[in-house]
Amino acid sequence: MMRLYYHPYSDNARRAVMAAPSLHAPVELAAVDLRAGQQHEPEFLKLNPNHRVPVLVDDEFILWESHAIMQYLTDKTPGQTLYSKDIRARADVNRWLFLCAQHLGPAIGILTREHVLRHLMGPGEADSAEVKRGEDLVCEFTGVLDAHLACRGWICQDKRALADLAIVTPFTGLLVAAAPGKLPIGGFTHVQRWLARMGTLDAWQQTRVVLAPSNPGP
Repeated sequence: MMRLYYHPYSDNARRAVMAAPSLHAPVELAAVDLRAGQQHEPEFLKLNPNHRVPVLVDDEFILWESHAIMQYLTDKTPGQTLYSKDIRARADVNRWLFLCAQHLGPAIGILTREHVLRHLMGPGEADSAEVKRGEDLVCEFTGVLDAHLACRGWICQDKRALADLAIVTPFTGLLVAAAPGKLPIGGFTHVQRWLARMGTLDAWQQTRVVLAPSNPGP
């Protein structure tokens, strides 16, 4: 059985964890205590020298980076529909995975850091300049997604795909955290509709129990 190392409140980890039940993949979860510094211990650094979660171990094969883990799990699952074998359909999914990894996820990460992590790590006020920068970037890329979803129920080919599972996690990470309402997406009605739909998925409900048992869903 494959083992997936994760942390309960890591958006990146949740992305990979959500993929497992969506694919009915045989994955054993192994929690890493980031607050205790387990990610810096020698045994974990053998798995990921970047000292981050998630990490997937499949026999002797070790894989880190959440989007790569999602792709690997789908490629190991016969008959799956989350990641098409068609070259153009797969490229379409990849486009959104890369937008999430390079642009939208890091933009939301700025607000998560300023509004949530500062309070978790100790007293500290949010940096107003950073908040403004994060809000501007979030609005820019969420606007692109909102326009795309105007005539679609899902991000790719009108059916649920890896892109949906990848992109929902940074949004919900802040929506259910200690500072709800700090994400400036209220005016993006198509994204709001899509988030509500994602919140009804079994994969979301199952991973909510694993990752955020004390918080409400989106």
